[in-house]
Amino acid sequence: MLKLRDIMTRDVFTVSSDMTLRRALELFAQRHITGAPVLEGAKVVGVVSASDLLTFVADTGEEAEGEHAAPRADTWDERTEAEDRGLADIEEDDEAGGTYFTELWSAPGPDAESQLEEGPSGVHDVLEAHTVEEAMTREVCHLNPEATVTAAADYMRRAGVHRILVLKAGELEGIVTTMDITRAVADHKLSARTYVFNSGTSS
Repeated sequence: MLKLRDIMTRDVFTVSSDMTLRRALELFAQRHITGAPVLEGAKVVGVVSASDLLTFVADTGEEAEGEHAAPRADTWDERTEAEDRGLADIEEDDEAGGTYFTELWSAPGPDAESQLEEGPSGVHDVLEAHTVEEAMTREVCHLNPEATVTAAADYMRRAGVHRILVLKAGELEGIVTTMDITRAVADHKLSARTYVFNSGTSS
């Protein structure tokens, strides 16, 4: 059967857990991406999205003003459910095929970084003073590279996500998106072929 190692994208953009939020936001804007896996050395420790960064900045600002900040979700699935719904149509037009978070950052816009710098007082300081580790999601949707594509499709359907990391012993091997699975189906890579041989003798 077709395995994730057969369709995954191996070249995945990542960020480090000790990177500042400002630097991560700059890289997202430069690459027109919405997020990335977070590494400590070669080990995946979480994932972070543009919405995570913006939520962290907003919550930190509210706490600084003495307001009660809304609780942040603890899982990737909870925080990306709305984002995934919004990106579903974009993924259908993704020409890169499996590239992690290559959808255009259509919600905040490519100039989000400059907007934050020009925003409320203190926002720039928050971006400089805090790291990705503080804003990232630690629970990651992932499977082993030997997992079947059909198992991945079922996992993604149940979790309500459009992409999963492919990990082996905690290390990042690649990424699989719904578009990768769609292409595999369109190319008939999931079709099982049955051959019937006539065991009778010809006269």
